[in-house]
Amino acid sequence: MSWFRRQGLGFRIGLVTTAVAVVCVLVAAAVSYPLIRSAAETQARKQLARQAALVAGLGPQRSTSTRVRQLLGSAGIRLAVVRPDEPVRGPRLPEADLRALAAGRDISRIETLDGQRVYVEGRAMESGGGIALVQVANIAPKDQEEFFWRMLLSALVGLLVAVIAGVLLARRLARPLRRAAAGARRMAAGERSVRVDASGPAEVASVAEAVNSLAAALEVSEGRQRDFLLSVSHELRTPLTTVKGFAEALVDGVADDVPGTGRVMLAEAERLDRLIGDLLDLARLQAQDFRLDFADVDVTEVVRAAARAWSARRADFRAEIGEGPVVVRTDAGRLRQVIDGLMDNATRVCPAGAPVVLALRKETGAAVIEVRDGGPGLTADDMTVAFEKSVLSQRYQGERAGSAGIGLALVHGLVVRLGGTIEVSAAPEGGARFSVRLPSA
Repeated sequence: MSWFRRQGLGFRIGLVTTAVAVVCVLVAAAVSYPLIRSAAETQARKQLARQAALVAGLGPQRSTSTRVRQLLGSAGIRLAVVRPDEPVRGPRLPEADLRALAAGRDISRIETLDGQRVYVEGRAMESGGGIALVQVANIAPKDQEEFFWRMLLSALVGLLVAVIAGVLLARRLARPLRRAAAGARRMAAGERSVRVDASGPAEVASVAEAVNSLAAALEVSEGRQRDFLLSVSHELRTPLTTVKGFAEALVDGVADDVPGTGRVMLAEAERLDRLIGDLLDLARLQAQDFRLDFADVDVTEVVRAAARAWSARRADFRAEIGEGPVVVRTDAGRLRQVIDGLMDNATRVCPAGAPVVLALRKETGAAVIEVRDGGPGLTADDMTVAFEKSVLSQRYQGERAGSAGIGLALVHGLVVRLGGTIEVSAAPEGGARFSVRLPSA
C-alpha cells in the first residue's frame, strides 16, 4: 500500500481506468450472456414451432414418413406422433402433453425428459391427434466457444483503449500540476517572481491560480516587511543616536547642563521603551496567550482620564463626552492603550493650532469613541491601508511627522481582540476621523 501511495498521478489514473475497463467487461459478460442465451432459446423455440406447424400440415401419412424423420433427426429433433386409440410413436412425452395433443390442442413447453431440458412444440392435425417435435434445450458448444472468444476479444480491445485513454488523460492532468509543483519549489527556494501557466481543467487551473496568488501575496508581504524593518530601524536609530551623543558629552565632560542632558536622555529612553513595547504587543496580538482582563467598564471614566492627560500635552485639544455612564464589557487597560495610540497618531500629524478632538457617544447597543483631527487627512486609498504596518509611514516619509507605522496596526489588532470594530473616514475638522465601536455590556 505504501508503494502505491508513492506512485504518480499518471500511474494511478492508468491503473484505475484499466481496472474500470476490466470491471465493465466482466459486468457486460455477466449481463449479456444470459440475455444472449435467452434470445437464442427464444429463436430456437420459434424455429421449432414453425417446423412443427409445417410437419403437421403435411398430413398423417407424409408427416410420419421416413424422409421427414431423417430430416428432423439431422437437426437433432425427434418426432412424436399421437393418435387416438393408438400407442405413441416417438419419444415419451408427459401425460399432460399427450392428453392435449389427443384432444386436438397445440402445446409449446419446456420440459425435462430423461434428465434433459427439452423444447416441446406440438401441433394438432385435422385428421385427429397431433405431432410433437422435441429438441434438447442447449446452445451448441460451438456457439458457446464463439461467444467466449468474442467476449475475450472485446475485453482486450477495451483494456487497450482504457490504457491509452488513461495514459493520455494522466499526462494531460499531471502536466499543469507538475508545473505548479515546480513553481512552488521555486517559491520555497526564495524566488517570488514565479508565475505558473493556469491552463488545463478548471480544478487544475485553480491550483495554478492559487500558486500565482500566493507568490504575489508573498512578494507584497515581504516587500512590506522589508519596508517595516527599515522604518523600525530608522525609528530606533534616532533616539539611540541622541542618547549616544549626550552620553559621549557627559563622558568627555563637555556637557554644561547635566540635569538637562539627563532629561533628554530619559525622554529618548522612554521613547525607545514605548516603541519596543508596541512592537512586542503587535507580535503578541495573534498569540493565544495574549492577556485580556474583561470586565464591565464605564467607558466614560476611561475617556475622561485620557482627556485629562492629553489636555495637558496639547493646548488645542477638545473633549466631547456626554453625561451618564456608558458600560461595555472590555479590558480598561487595553482600551486606554487604544485611545492613547489614536491620540498619539493625531497629535503627530496635526500641526500646531489645528484641533484634536476626543469624543464619546452612546448608540443603540454600542459605545462609539472618536478621535478627530484637523491635520492633512487621508485619501480614499490611504483609508484602505491605514491599519497595515508601515504603509502610510512609507507613503508619507519625509512629508509628515510620524513613527515606524506600527501604532495604527496595533490599535486595529487591539480593537479586534476586544470584540469591536474600527473605521477611518474624513473628519469635520478637515483631517481624519477614527471611530472605535464597542458593543454594550
